[in-house]
Amino acid sequence: MTKAVQKITLSSSRDIPFNKLMLSQSNVRRVKAGVSIEQLAESIAQRTLLQSLSVRAVVDAEGNETGMFEVPAGGRRYRALELLVKQKRMAKTQPVPCVVRAGGIAEDDSLAENDERIGLHPLDQFRAFQTLSGAGLSEEDIAARHFVSPAVVKQRLRLASVSPTLHDVYAEDGMTLEQLMAFSVTADHARQEQVWENVSRSGYDEPYQIRRMLTENTVRASDRRVQFIGLDAYEQAGGGVLRDLFEHDDGGWLQDVALLDRLVTEKLKAEAEAIAAEGWKWISVAVDFPYGHADGLREIEGELVDLSPEEQATVDALNAEQAKLESDYQDADELPDEVDRRLGEIEAALIAFEGRSVVYDPAEIARAGVFVSIDSEGRLSVDRGYVQPEDEVAAPAPDVGQTSSTDGGEVDPSVPRTVVSVAGSPVETDEDDDDSTRPLPDRLITELTAHRTLALRDALAENPAIAFQAVLHNFVLTAFYRFASSGSCLEIGLRTPTFPAQAPGLRESASAKAVEARHESWKARLPKGENGLWDALTALDGDAQASLFAHCASFAVNAVYEPANRYNQGRVSAHGVRTRLDQADVLARAVDLDMVRAGWRPTVDNYLGRVTKPRILEAVREARGESSAQLIDHLKKADMAKEAERLLDGSGWLPDPLRLADASACPAEEEGEPDSLPEFLGDDEDRENPNDDDPQQLDAAE
Repeated sequence: MTKAVQKITLSSSRDIPFNKLMLSQSNVRRVKAGVSIEQLAESIAQRTLLQSLSVRAVVDAEGNETGMFEVPAGGRRYRALELLVKQKRMAKTQPVPCVVRAGGIAEDDSLAENDERIGLHPLDQFRAFQTLSGAGLSEEDIAARHFVSPAVVKQRLRLASVSPTLHDVYAEDGMTLEQLMAFSVTADHARQEQVWENVSRSGYDEPYQIRRMLTENTVRASDRRVQFIGLDAYEQAGGGVLRDLFEHDDGGWLQDVALLDRLVTEKLKAEAEAIAAEGWKWISVAVDFPYGHADGLREIEGELVDLSPEEQATVDALNAEQAKLESDYQDADELPDEVDRRLGEIEAALIAFEGRSVVYDPAEIARAGVFVSIDSEGRLSVDRGYVQPEDEVAAPAPDVGQTSSTDGGEVDPSVPRTVVSVAGSPVETDEDDDDSTRPLPDRLITELTAHRTLALRDALAENPAIAFQAVLHNFVLTAFYRFASSGSCLEIGLRTPTFPAQAPGLRESASAKAVEARHESWKARLPKGENGLWDALTALDGDAQASLFAHCASFAVNAVYEPANRYNQGRVSAHGVRTRLDQADVLARAVDLDMVRAGWRPTVDNYLGRVTKPRILEAVREARGESSAQLIDHLKKADMAKEAERLLDGSGWLPDPLRLADASACPAEEEGEPDSLPEFLGDDEDRENPNDDDPQQLDAAE
């Protein structure tokens, strides 16, 4: 006979006046955690009590009920109700829904209630917030009702807007919360799903990689072009911006790059038109000009407009305040916000004074031009006063009354209108070739060696002894050796070789900045006219002459690969004489050139995006090992190049054209230290040769 199953009987419920309730000592919760009592009281005030209290009757010594009830489970709710009574927002006799327990152990009830509580899955919370928003509650209202900040509400609503397909993956633990956050950068569900399909199959699915793929065709708001026109102008023109609510994003990513470029060009042209009123013959406009763009042009001199006494007093006060703030906080790990802000204001004010008007000769203005671009901080850069060789003719004298300054004066209408040209650069397309034996593109080698040439110039200028010997070596080759016309990388004339191709980042490289800074320093020390140059050079001491000599010699360096140039055909010419690039290797070893120290690192723009996939993998394999190469060998070329850039960062890896050539690979050199400098170039006892440990020096007689 089957035994009857005993039915479960639930505890009865009843409304008990609050003043008949008391907190039980059997409640196991002792440590405060989660929502505060004050917040819980506010929630009850808004929504009433959503969960009954679990109570037990209080009995006397004989076991008789006293009419009071203790609360072993629900202590925080009891305290919240108690707070509402103290605030006189609830009557002390207010009936409270209670479940009356009998039997069992009070502590067991309290422990079970807390242990068996399961919090919401984050996705359920995101969707709940989305429902509240759809019901008409503002982000501020939702934040106030659930005791979080409006920023948190924005984040959760953004997560709720991610593709439902990815929500399902997240709900099944197929992705992490951090990955879901990364997908919230864009609202394009199709793109989100496409990226997830790619990264989930490859295993290359770190949140930063997801963000990078979702924003690969955008421009950061920190880009110089955006800083120039202003983000507001772009948005007012209808441009969209992607924002990351979970990480610092520098203002987001601009989606419409074509619109951005159009707005930048329009603003630059408008600025150029305003400058044209000054009477210049031509104005060249570009977002950024290549390194050496003014080579071969004569720069005309102008006179700065003098500061008024009031302006000078302001400059002096700003300089004094800046010096005091920097002195007061020189030992601080981090500047207070107000101090940092004030220093920025001072710097901007001083820059404004430095950029005051310059007065030029009207005759020079009539045949000179201006370069208009954007500097690295997104500010307008106006570089006035350059004369092209073909314009080096006598310009007609200006009419009486024509303004000679650049501060907006009127120009004679008979003067030809300024020609404004907008510079552009051709777009190259790189085919994805899987032939690992395919040589590097000629243009890429030219660009890489342009970087090397600039770094070599900088290094040579820092080594007067080597510079002198290199120039002397050039003179000896020219005077005594039949085939010397192709035997040196120093084009002594002195003619500064130009770069046939502009490598990405060349103008802003550390080498370019060092060369420019050194040149400007010497320019300030030398007389403006050539008549006083001899006396000025005579007044320099030996060290200064040697330093200036090295600087000038460095401009003759040409180690750029030129595919159509006969100098580059083979490592050794038919006569057994070294080529120009071989001599560049000799010079590089002599000055201990290191392109890593010079600031070059492989990027998508300057190398990885320009070579075949096998070469990308070869680079990663050399720098990081086979395991790292295997991480990316399945990716498409564009993604492979981006990930290779990350893997190679900090590795010190260099492509062949930038490596210091092995001395053993070239014809033997006569070893020995370079001869000391002649007396007129300085005292050898006061100067250490930086290459004492490197016996490989320039050979003065090959």
